Amino acid sequence: MSKIFITGHRGMVGSSLCRAVESAGGRSVLTAGRSELDLTSQSEVFSYLEKNCPDEVVIAAAKVGGIHANDTYPAEFIYENLAIASNLVEGARRAGVQRVLFLGSSCIYPKLAPQPMPEDSLLTSALEPTNEAYAVAKIAGLKLCQYYRKQYGLCYHSAMPTNLYGPGDNYHSENSHVIPALIRRFHEAKVSNLDSVAIWGSGTPRREFLHVDDLAQACVHLLNQDNPPDWVNVGTGEDLEIISLAKLVAETVGYQGEVTTDPSKPDGTPRKLLNVESMKRMGWFPQIDLRSGLAMAYEDFLSGLNVGSTRV
Repeated sequence: MSKIFITGHRGMVGSSLCRAVESAGGRSVLTAGRSELDLTSQSEVFSYLEKNCPDEVVIAAAKVGGIHANDTYPAEFIYENLAIASNLVEGARRAGVQRVLFLGSSCIYPKLAPQPMPEDSLLTSALEPTNEAYAVAKIAGLKLCQYYRKQYGLCYHSAMPTNLYGPGDNYHSENSHVIPALIRRFHEAKVSNLDSVAIWGSGTPRREFLHVDDLAQACVHLLNQDNPPDWVNVGTGEDLEIISLAKLVAETVGYQGEVTTDPSKPDGTPRKLLNVESMKRMGWFPQIDLRSGLAMAYEDFLSGLNVGSTRV
């Protein structure tokens, strides 16, 4: 069996990847928690990879957050994500790792990119300012893999997922992404019998959402490709308005009050829909529709609350 090192294995993406890889068989999974390995430390990462000699590395570890977190802590977002990417890519090369899969984000594309966003729209115009620091770090990680592949002939490549949600998500009141934030807010509103809940912004921006287990299956699919693209979009190819999403989450949670908007808060990018034709051509398609995925996510949220494991 080949050995695959999955970073960030306790996060939403990393834990889903571990499940998917173990289910697929043929690979033994190697993981390391923060107490064992600081991914922002070059010396620790180089030493760990040299000692453990994985055949493949998946870079799923990252510092992530929603609009508020990205806009409030840009220095931390750019530094930590740059350090993680550069340490793991160069460390992998030094340790003789032949394959690296780097996970980025759809925010790498310009704020006003053509919709749906094709891979070749990268670096064609300005980024969304509120998460520019994170996006720049992710672009650097993608380019590291592209140039290492070009110069050293190694199969280092990237996947750019759309907005993710699912089991193991972060439900922090200020630093979470939109779906977990909405799940928590509507759940608390239901418990408190609130008459209304206001969501950030106008509610008109459109977003695409992918269940994390679908992303994990896409990553396994990519790892099994002999010659994958340097980077490829991973999404559903479908989007909806944030206000529609909010109402769907409210319905899922069972909140029956009014859903309103707060235009004084920032909207972010007007639309973010990925062109996913490349993944389709490779034979991968998402399996979990949004309504079913939200029900699964809320069930996970409630289960976590009951045992005290939900990240809030």
